[in-house]
Amino acid sequence: MAAQSTAGYAGDLSAREAYSILERDKAAVLVDVRTQAEWTYVGVPNLSELGKQTILVEWQAYPSMKVDADFAPRLNQALPESGADAPLLFLCRSGGRSRAAAIAMTTAGHTRCFNIAGGFEGPLDDKQQRGAVDGWKAQGLPWSQS
Repeated sequence: MAAQSTAGYAGDLSAREAYSILERDKAAVLVDVRTQAEWTYVGVPNLSELGKQTILVEWQAYPSMKVDADFAPRLNQALPESGADAPLLFLCRSGGRSRAAAIAMTTAGHTRCFNIAGGFEGPLDDKQQRGAVDGWKAQGLPWSQS
């Protein structure tokens, strides 16, 4: 699946496509916009094999789930000095919050913001559970849990 350009951001990628970009492009950054609770209890992508770390910045704060009005400046402060054209690959649970974050960062001046459409856990399966149909975990990409 190649990136599909979408109005407001560079497009959607599968988790495997995003990982491939992270492997090939030294400047590419993975940004996980889920909540602290999700990072702690569900897990986070592990990029240690690539010599990288996932940037963790909440798009919405739990439990209110109010969008962080300071998201763009907080993320800009957390990003390495790689410039506005470095690929930013956004990840959430299943692709909704990460899409919104990709649009926000495009609006803030970054030119290559991508949404990982399947997210970390993907959509619900026929048993109403996540993690088996699509997303980072289901595609067998490295992750860790605390």
